[in-house]
Amino acid sequence: MNDTSQLDNTGKVSLEHIYTAPDPRDYFITLQRLGYCIPQLALPHFARLIDTYRRARRVSTPTIVDIGSSYGINAALIRYGTNMNRLYKHYGCQSAGALCRDALIKRDRMCLTAHSSKDDSRWVGLDRSAPALAYAIDAGLLDDAINADFEHDQPSAEQLAQLENTDIVLSTGCVGYVTEKTITRIIDASGDKRPWMAHFVLRMFSFKAVADALAVRGYETRKVAGVFRQRRFAVPQEQARVFAALADAGVDYRGVEDDGWLYAELYISTPANESRSMPTQENSNAEA
Repeated sequence: MNDTSQLDNTGKVSLEHIYTAPDPRDYFITLQRLGYCIPQLALPHFARLIDTYRRARRVSTPTIVDIGSSYGINAALIRYGTNMNRLYKHYGCQSAGALCRDALIKRDRMCLTAHSSKDDSRWVGLDRSAPALAYAIDAGLLDDAINADFEHDQPSAEQLAQLENTDIVLSTGCVGYVTEKTITRIIDASGDKRPWMAHFVLRMFSFKAVADALAVRGYETRKVAGVFRQRRFAVPQEQARVFAALADAGVDYRGVEDDGWLYAELYISTPANESRSMPTQENSNAEA
């Protein structure tokens, strides 16, 4: 990858093809080469938030909406006690490469989702990729799926019904492509429930518009101290474009992105009257 035409309008390398394949093998093979690790780093923070929500609102089985869920990776890590290294081996090994989609799904159900869930939660994936959502449903990683683009479209009646019981909203890198439009439409669909939220946002993107829109709806947002590795830069042109975007935003990349990695920050939002319930979060930059 050395052609700047492969960069999207944000300056990042376009990896659209790995999110729209009928199964996640290309997704994991490609992202392993780039050291993609943000779901693993997000895992303890998400788990802590879910546990705190259960206690604070006395909800034993929360419904979690994962924005940009793709093939259900966050759900796999939290519900089934796996990790990114195991998933890379599971989908990248030679035996997986020889299987058809149906056989791969059968293998997933035997190896990933056959075990008792370590986390009793209900997961709804929201994504523009119908193939990724279909795979996650068929493999048992997601309980429900919403194939939609709420940046441009209002939720349908069916989608509103899918969202009305939302307890928690999570994301690991889609903010910047997804804006306050999507996030507020999810909140508005949930009615009086007002879900808690945790978003990992690349430092090249501002979270201010989202935080401001949440504040209008009675939310308080806190940024967790520190930064989190997402993945390595794919090509020098990508790193240069991201440096320029960070500089334009007034963000100093020295000592951070200049080590060759994209970095994210974590924002946690709850209704202001529940802000004291928010868990204390400890950061880790280390790849798990």
